[in-house]
Amino acid sequence: MVTITNEHFSLSQICQSGQCFRMNQTEHKNYKIIAGQRYLEACEEEGSISLFCSKEEFHEFWEDYFDLKRDYQQNHLQINPNDSYLLSAASFGWGIRILKQDLWETIVSFLISQQNNIVRIRRCIEQLCKVYGKEMVSVNGEAYYSFPTPEALSGLEENQLMACNLGYRSKYVVRAAKSVVSGDFDLNQLRSLPYKQAKEELMKLFGVGEKVADCVCLFGLHHLDAFPVDTHINQALQAHYKRGFPNKRYQGFKGVLQQYIFYYELYGRQNVSENKRI
Repeated sequence: MVTITNEHFSLSQICQSGQCFRMNQTEHKNYKIIAGQRYLEACEEEGSISLFCSKEEFHEFWEDYFDLKRDYQQNHLQINPNDSYLLSAASFGWGIRILKQDLWETIVSFLISQQNNIVRIRRCIEQLCKVYGKEMVSVNGEAYYSFPTPEALSGLEENQLMACNLGYRSKYVVRAAKSVVSGDFDLNQLRSLPYKQAKEELMKLFGVGEKVADCVCLFGLHHLDAFPVDTHINQALQAHYKRGFPNKRYQGFKGVLQQYIFYYELYGRQNVSENKRI
């Protein structure tokens, strides 16, 4: 077990932040996290988080996954002291970190996320993994499913994933898998590109628009200058940044601030029962 005390690390906030869909709260303060082929159980207590893995596995994978080497306090300190809205958003989402997720999993997840809500996205991905992923068993005997590889999906008919409740998004995912397997879309090359070029390449995939491309850049490539704009972010920009968000001031960590704003709009300023990332 590894115990972490970090004032800018909250599993509950990350779980609800709309950036990942295989982190689930199982009961009060307990979480199950699946990332690619990895499985982790964790417990969040006041002032600390316990990760039930070996120190070797923590340093090998989870430390980087949770971006624990980055000092998020610096993000807060650099916010314009006269920007009361952004200060409030950052304070409210104090524990959000940008996860370093698997690129292929992120592409598929955000293709599925279009015109969808978080609860349904989770269900779609869970079903997709159950049908096309590999059955795995954790060290404590817990069964789970890995995320399906491009090869596992590339041979499907375009409408075949409708059985996993993907609807019209089925063809997006299948075509993306075919592009990766054929070599028309190179994931390794994408990882080497700077933010703007990576975004342009992603938008060549069928079904990927500007918002999805920015989500993949932020959550799958860790380009912290990516700033996905959905309806919630757009509403915040119109209300508080009529002249545009101060991109130059926050160069290098705009994506972190985007998450604070997104989380604040959903949970700090709105009382909604089902949260959407449209």
